[in-house]
Amino acid sequence: MDTISQSDPYMNGVSQNNNHQNITTMIKNSQDIRVETVENSGNIEGRISKNIILTPAEMLERASMFNIITLPSGSRIKEHPHIEDAEIYYILEGEAEVTDNGRTAIMHAGDVMFTGNGDRHSIANHSGKDVRFLACILRM
Repeated sequence: MDTISQSDPYMNGVSQNNNHQNITTMIKNSQDIRVETVENSGNIEGRISKNIILTPAEMLERASMFNIITLPSGSRIKEHPHIEDAEIYYILEGEAEVTDNGRTAIMHAGDVMFTGNGDRHSIANHSGKDVRFLACILRM
């Protein structure tokens, strides 16, 4: 098994086609994944932690976010629209209350929600334990 060092990230299969770069293979070491904390800013009420798995540049700007988000109890991402993009939430652990175009539901580990272009959604943690979920915003 190959070992990926932090100082030598592995990128292979980069090709050029009609002025668009296509990365066919990329392995990113866990030590290269940046973690950010956001508190009471924009749509965030309370605090969240974001593990930025892939950046938009690493996804060739086809997606604007691919993060694992930790939402502590009492925190939420307020309702917001998606314009010219769509978002997927995949719950990894915990229990979250979500809204999708005004409909409220409880999501658990293994549940997924897709919010399409022009739709609105939110996610809140009232459970007393952290919620971890994968969030991916796709550009339309």
